[in-house]
Amino acid sequence: MSDTPFGFGLPPEEPEDGDGKKKDPAGGGQGAGGGPVNPFAGFGLPGGAGGADNPFAAMFGSLNPNDLGAAFQQLGQMLSYEGGPVNWDMAKQIARQTVAQGTPDGTKDASVGPSERAAVEEAVRLADIWLDGVTSLPSGASTAVAWSRAEWVEATLPAWQQLVDPVAERVGTAMGEVLPEEMQSVAGPLIGMMRSMGGAMFGQQIGQAVGVLAGEVVGSTDIGLPLGPANRAALLPLNIEAFSKDLGVPKDEIRLYLALREAAHQRLFAHVPWLRSHMFGAVEGYARGIKVDTTKLEDVVGQFDPTHPEELQEALQQGMFQPEDTPEQKAALARLETALALVEGWVDAVVHEAAKSRLTGADALRETLRRRRASGGPAEQTFATLIGLQLRPRRLRDASRLWASLTDARGVDGRDRLWEHPDMLPTASDLDDPDGFVHHEQLDFSELDKMLGEAADGKPNLRKDDDKGESDK
Repeated sequence: MSDTPFGFGLPPEEPEDGDGKKKDPAGGGQGAGGGPVNPFAGFGLPGGAGGADNPFAAMFGSLNPNDLGAAFQQLGQMLSYEGGPVNWDMAKQIARQTVAQGTPDGTKDASVGPSERAAVEEAVRLADIWLDGVTSLPSGASTAVAWSRAEWVEATLPAWQQLVDPVAERVGTAMGEVLPEEMQSVAGPLIGMMRSMGGAMFGQQIGQAVGVLAGEVVGSTDIGLPLGPANRAALLPLNIEAFSKDLGVPKDEIRLYLALREAAHQRLFAHVPWLRSHMFGAVEGYARGIKVDTTKLEDVVGQFDPTHPEELQEALQQGMFQPEDTPEQKAALARLETALALVEGWVDAVVHEAAKSRLTGADALRETLRRRRASGGPAEQTFATLIGLQLRPRRLRDASRLWASLTDARGVDGRDRLWEHPDMLPTASDLDDPDGFVHHEQLDFSELDKMLGEAADGKPNLRKDDDKGESDK
C-alpha cells in the first residue's frame, strides 16, 4: 500500500527503466527535468528556464507581454473554480494534452480506421462464443468498440471521478478544519482560494496520470474495475500494436486473447449486480480513513501567500496526506484488494480455459500479462498513485489457482454461483489456503444441495439429535 495518496511525494517501489534510473509510471508530479510538472502545461503555455523549480514563475517569466493577459485569465479561472474537490475540467484538458504529445517511443494517437474497428468487433464476437463454454455467466457486452487513446480518456473519466473524489473530498474538508472556529469566518476567502488551488493541483496530477495511462492500456478493464460505460467491450488497437512488439505471437492471437479478457470482465460486471458498488464502496471506505497532517497544513495556511500559489503544490508534494492505520482502514483496504484479486483471478482462469486449446500462444500471453502486473505495470502504479492503493501481484496467482480448483471440484456452475452474494466469496485468508477453501466449500455445497433437493420434494428438513435421531419440530 502506498503511503502517499495521489502520489504527492514519491510512491513506493518505483519501477526502473533500462538504465536503472527511477521513472514515474503515472507521470504524476515529475516533469522532463525531474521537477514538479507545470500545472499550466495542459493549456499549452510556454515555460522558461526556471520551470522545474517553480512552475508558476516559469510560466510568467517567459511569456510574451502580449500573452500576459491570457495567462492571468487562466490563473483567474483556476482560482475561481467552485466545483468539487477535483477540477475535472483541468484534469480532462491535461489528459487530452498528454495524449496528444504521444508516448515516449514517439507513437502519436490516431483515429481508429474501419478495418481496425471490424477486427475488434470480430475478436469480441468470437471471444464471447468461446467464453460460453467455460462460464455460466452470459455475455455482458452488447457492443464492441475500438477506441483511440483520446476516446479512452473521454469514456473513463466519469469512473476516475467516482474513484478519486472520495479521497480528494477528505482532503478538501481538512483544509477547512485546520483553523480555530472563531477564525474560519475571517479566513473564509483564503480557505476558498486554497480549496480552488487544491482542486487544480489534484486535477493536474490526475489528468497527467490518466493521460499517460491512456498510452499503455489495451482495454477498458485493465485495472480490474469497469472504467468504461456498461456493457461495452473496448479495445485500443494502437496500444495493442505496441503491446504486441517482440512477443513472437501472431497479432491476431494477441488481439483475440485480449478480447477474451475484456469480454470476461464485462460478463462479471454485467451479471454480478452488487460487484461494482462493492468495489467502489471499498474505495469510499478507504477514503474515510484518510487523515491529514494538520500541523503541516496549519503551517501552510498560516504562511500561504496568494502571490506564490506554487507553495501549496510544494506542500502537497511533501506528502501531508496519510492513510490511518486503523482497523476500519485496514478492513476497507483488504476488502478492495481481495475483490480486485478475485475478479482478476476469475478472469485469468476462465480465459486460460477458453484459450489454451485454441491459441498457440495462450500460455505465453498469460504469463506476459501476469508479469506485467507483477512488475508494477501501468494499471497498478497509476491506481496506487491516484488513491494510495497497490494490488499485491501474488494475490492474482492465488485467486486464479483457487478458481481453477473450484472448477475441478464443483464444475463451472458451482464455481460461478459464488458470485451470487459477496458473503459467499473467498476472503483474504482463503487466498492463503485455496485448497482448504475448496474442500470446505465442497462440503457446504453438498449439504446445501441436499437441503434444496429435500425442499423441492416437499420433505421435511430432518436433523438427527445427538442420541435420539428426532426430527426438528
